[in-house]
Amino acid sequence: MRRRALLDLEITEDLLLREEPELAQAAFAFGALPLHRAVRIVIKAGDTGGTLSLPASDLSGFEVDCEAFTIHLPAINLPPFGEVVYCVSEHGSTYNAHPGDTLASALIANDVKLVARSFKYHRPRGIFTAGPEEPSALFTLGHGSTQEPNARGPVTEVFHGLEARSQNHIGSLENDLMAVNDWFAAFLGAGFYYKTFMWPRAFWERVYEPLIRRAAGLGALSGEHDSGSYDKGFLHCDVLVIGGGPTGLIAALTAGRAGLQVLLAEQDFVFGGSLSGRDDQSWIASTLAELESLPNVRLMSRSSVFGTYDHGIYGMLERKTDHLAHHSDKPRQVLWRVYSKQAIIATGATERPIAFANNDRPGIMLAGAVETYMRRFGVTPGQQIVAFGGDQAQLHSLAAAADAQGVEVRVLKAGEQVIDTAGGKALSSVRLNTGERIHCDALAVSGGWSPNVHLTSHHRSRPQWDPAIEAFVPADTLPAGQIPAGAAQGHFALDRCLSSGEDAAVAAAQALGTTAARATLPKGDGAQSDQISSPAKAIWTVPGGKGRAWIDM
Repeated sequence: MRRRALLDLEITEDLLLREEPELAQAAFAFGALPLHRAVRIVIKAGDTGGTLSLPASDLSGFEVDCEAFTIHLPAINLPPFGEVVYCVSEHGSTYNAHPGDTLASALIANDVKLVARSFKYHRPRGIFTAGPEEPSALFTLGHGSTQEPNARGPVTEVFHGLEARSQNHIGSLENDLMAVNDWFAAFLGAGFYYKTFMWPRAFWERVYEPLIRRAAGLGALSGEHDSGSYDKGFLHCDVLVIGGGPTGLIAALTAGRAGLQVLLAEQDFVFGGSLSGRDDQSWIASTLAELESLPNVRLMSRSSVFGTYDHGIYGMLERKTDHLAHHSDKPRQVLWRVYSKQAIIATGATERPIAFANNDRPGIMLAGAVETYMRRFGVTPGQQIVAFGGDQAQLHSLAAAADAQGVEVRVLKAGEQVIDTAGGKALSSVRLNTGERIHCDALAVSGGWSPNVHLTSHHRSRPQWDPAIEAFVPADTLPAGQIPAGAAQGHFALDRCLSSGEDAAVAAAQALGTTAARATLPKGDGAQSDQISSPAKAIWTVPGGKGRAWIDM
């Protein structure tokens, strides 16, 4: 649920001022604030009082008295929000969204829980992640010649008039007729149709196969000629940095200062990775400003590197105009062939889910995703959240983000585990191994972290198991010219991510016959204040519940 359009003022024991992105320029009275952030002002007993103002030029204000404090709030006229059309039935529904939202964050802001149905049993599914690893929240965008199926909600940027439709249901999303499959799950084992639909033989191609394919499908193509235009191109660089998080930023900066031709590719539409939306954005802002000023550095957002090929060649897809409502004759996407001499793999890590009974209900999400939606987008998937997992630092970081928005979070203690959940089309409660039942509308889980080793696994390079972090890491023998760094190498503490990014850039420079000076990070800035914690304990599954535990969502 998102904060209100202007300022949402709650006067309880604390005074909570919630500001919208358009008010960021007027919020310097509270210090430097990132977009979509909430500010909590604590009025303590015994305070003598005072006046706090939000400055705004040529704006009429109003006052709210709270004990000895007077808060001046200007009546600010916000620009119109972007509009998202999300069709969940034959009639469709219209929701408001902010510029900079994704489809997933816009739906969370409008308190939409049910967004999809599962592949086979058509169970209710909600948004599960905040990145490209999303397994459930898949949509069909547009219509006619521009129709695109299976678009992932967390990485789909909104624009005015965006049309998105849910998939994989017969009838409405709320009342999917194929949900009857879940009632007969015991009779629908893997590959059951190969043994069941065998007679009469003539029915297979004419009756059985079309029905099965229709039931098993996800999105569908329109069948019309694609009216969009596409392009291809070639890029050359000394160092290709894949990933625009803190590790990738420091690696690109170090290599760029050494005079190397650097290409920094980031699949998201903003740089910063795990630091996006954090309280202090000064380090990211200054780093990006310097990178943009260097003539030998090229920054490419909305660009996904998908393959490692011979001779330092990488495949990359850049989404040029998919995020625009009107793009005239410009290409939608560009397929780049990138020729690099060295490549730094700073692709980060992916949080793992936990398998327990009924762990797929709408409202159950990864803990890191819940925190991302709160910090970066200013939305929360619930008002009563339970946090469960082995990474206690991650869960407490989530709790701190929720506290800033006035959201209640219960972090389960050591020994407490969720074994089952209840609810139909939305989560209503969880049951613990202690027998306690907790009523909640969201559950954040963190089973640990797995480095994104995909690009390092090409050319017959096999990842190796690291028992210290209970995850696979890149092998010692890698494709020629590759250097993994940061969380992609198994380093989860932020200071280790930054140092390994520098190390990778220095190593790349040495391989190219030059030297790179190490950067000195200022103490206490945005790059030093927050830590990406290393998981204390990986949790894979929790027994004891009644129901199926889902591994592949």
